[in-house]
Amino acid sequence: MQVRNAHDPSFVAQLEAVVGPEFVSTDPASRFAYSIDTYWVGQMWLDRGHATPTPDVVVRPATPQEVAAVIHLAAEHRVPVTPWGGGSGSQGGALALYGGIVLDLKRLNRVLEIDETSLTVTAEAGINGRALEWEVNRYGLTLAHYPASQNCATLGGYLAPRGSGVLSTKYGKAEDIVMSVQVALGDGSLIRTPGLPSHASGPNLMGLFVGSEGTLGVITEATMRLDPLPETRSFRAFGFPDLQAGLEAGRQVMVSRLRPSVMRLYDEPSSERVIERVLGTHPGGTCLIIGFDGYPEIVEAEERRAVGHCEDLGGRDLGPEFANHWWDHRYDFYYPPFHLHQPVLYGTTDTVARFKDIHDLYVAKKRVIEDEFSDWDAAYMAHFSHWFPWGVMVYDRFTIQSPPSSPQDAVRLHNKVWDAAARASLEHGGVLNEHHGIGVKLGRLMPEFYDSAWGLLVGVKDVCDPAGILNPGKQGFTVPTEFEPPVKIDMGEH
Repeated sequence: MQVRNAHDPSFVAQLEAVVGPEFVSTDPASRFAYSIDTYWVGQMWLDRGHATPTPDVVVRPATPQEVAAVIHLAAEHRVPVTPWGGGSGSQGGALALYGGIVLDLKRLNRVLEIDETSLTVTAEAGINGRALEWEVNRYGLTLAHYPASQNCATLGGYLAPRGSGVLSTKYGKAEDIVMSVQVALGDGSLIRTPGLPSHASGPNLMGLFVGSEGTLGVITEATMRLDPLPETRSFRAFGFPDLQAGLEAGRQVMVSRLRPSVMRLYDEPSSERVIERVLGTHPGGTCLIIGFDGYPEIVEAEERRAVGHCEDLGGRDLGPEFANHWWDHRYDFYYPPFHLHQPVLYGTTDTVARFKDIHDLYVAKKRVIEDEFSDWDAAYMAHFSHWFPWGVMVYDRFTIQSPPSSPQDAVRLHNKVWDAAARASLEHGGVLNEHHGIGVKLGRLMPEFYDSAWGLLVGVKDVCDPAGILNPGKQGFTVPTEFEPPVKIDMGEH
């Protein structure tokens, strides 16, 4: 049986039998609330007065078993299913491009276990990130995953795109903190990955689902590593004569195997256009914020070593006051009145590369954006915010203040800039994206990125989601031919 319109009363009744009538909604207002995330193209269409992709029905399950039962029904009737956490994603990963069901997971919000002996927490995937952090803080512990979206993102939303938080340099990204997951597959079956992330018992099954953005399965529960809340935090700031000196200072800190909790290096345009506007002071040139946390005596020793690396490379000590002010206002950059908004065309084209490649990658992306799109006065700026023992992530952003007035032309320009930036990353040792995910925005480039391995990934998709119902239109996977978009507008997927 096929249900081409999930409004079908008999299908809705079956959903209501699973989760309860009060948790199934087909009214226009409820459906509209799930029609956009923070993807620029979707926001642009809404801003220009056009309809956006809207689900046929919103379903809010309360247990993993209800999630699995809804997916089982959807698979039987060939109805698309789009998982929804906090709706804060920037890649269009939560958009119901082909209608069907939006599966809002926020009722799966229980903390199931806090293991104070092993320092782990097991929680359902729909729990709010801030609420989860507050709960573990009561035990003197921290999840140590502090993204700018923490107030609205969910635990599942942390894991779906392999997200990063501001403390990832020391504590790791979401993919490094997770220990195991429970997942509902595309046929409605529930599986659980091995309870420990480190073993020699076959391949890393968990790695299939962390980062798959709901295309291979819907994460319903996760066990995460915790850390003790630090006794102290200390921050310093340094100004460098140029970006290359700042990158080298950061590299020396990391290859010396010091463990900064925070290390954020701003290029000169970011210092001038962003830091001064948000923090009310301009540090001058390239600016590095570095922080350490933990036991006071260890923090003092590590900071002393890091200061030495910075000073040896011409770093000018700006003292702790500016750095502490940055820490206290670190999220202000992403909220009104400082965040970018329509009609400005913008995108964060973050990537990651080894230390040997990162400066050339930065120069290449800056050149391709500002030179190839000079007719549109495209501007480029970057900071380097997640550091690894072998390299660093660049959080780089382009802006076009006056994009085309035609929505169709604006989408075309948006995609051209993204294609140019992403390919510059790939050509210089980077990846498509470091922590915001792929979604619909970059799906068209996934076969190019994976090259000969793409067919293997498609095969995994076919096994995990044989009906092709899970988050169709995302990550570059083929969409079943019978699925039709509810809104005939260009969302940038081609």
